[in-house]
Amino acid sequence: MSEPKSKFPKKFISIPVIAVFSIWLVYYLEIKFKNNFNDFGIYPQTLLGLRGIVFSPFLHSSIQHLFSNSIPLLVMLASLYYFYEGIATKVLLRGIFLTGFLTWTFARPSYHIGASGVVYFLVSFIFFSGVFRKYYRLAAVSLIVVFLYGSTVWYIFPIEEKISWEGHLSGFLVGFIFAYIFKKTGPQPEKFVFSQNPEFDELFDEHGNFAPPAENEVIEITEEPKNP
Repeated sequence: MSEPKSKFPKKFISIPVIAVFSIWLVYYLEIKFKNNFNDFGIYPQTLLGLRGIVFSPFLHSSIQHLFSNSIPLLVMLASLYYFYEGIATKVLLRGIFLTGFLTWTFARPSYHIGASGVVYFLVSFIFFSGVFRKYYRLAAVSLIVVFLYGSTVWYIFPIEEKISWEGHLSGFLVGFIFAYIFKKTGPQPEKFVFSQNPEFDELFDEHGNFAPPAENEVIEITEEPKNP
C-alpha cells in the first residue's frame, strides 16, 4: 500500500532550514578559525567584486546582523516554496543573481554583505505576486508580509550609513519585476463556477463577481429541456 502524499511540498521545510543553517555555519567558521570573509562580499564595479554575487548572502558582520536576517529568510523562503513550488527555485536563483548584480552596478565602493538583499527580494516578490495575480489566498499572504515587514521598506533609502540600502533597493526592485514577469506562471485564481450552464456562468468573472455584458453585447441564456 502506497503512503499518502505529503500535504506540504518537501522543499517547504528543507530549503529554508538549509539556507539558515548555511549562513550560521559560515559565521561559525569565521569565529572558529578567526577569519574574516567580508572581502568575499560584493565590491561594486570591480571584476573581483563580482564573486560577491554568490558569496555575499552567506556573510554577516555580527550576531545581530545574522539574527536580523535569519527569521525573515526562514519565513520568506518557506512562503515561496509553499505557494510557488513549481517556480520557486527558478525565481530564487535568478533573483539572487540579479539582486547581487544590480547592487554591483551602482552601490558605494565598499563590501556589501548579508542576506538582506535576498530577503527584500522575497518580500517584494511575494507581496506583488499576490497583487498582480488577484488571487485571494496570495493576497492574504501579501497582507501578512506587509504586517510583518512593512516598516523595513524605509531601508531601501540611505537613512543609515552602515546599512547597504543599495542591496535592499536592488532586491525590492528585482522582486517587483519578477512578480510581474511570472504573474502568469504558478498558482492562478480558480475559475468560479455557479452551475452547469456555461452561458449563465459567463455573467460572472473568474472570481465570482457579477460582470454583466456591455450594452451592445447580448448573451442569451437558455435552459436545457428537462426529461419528462
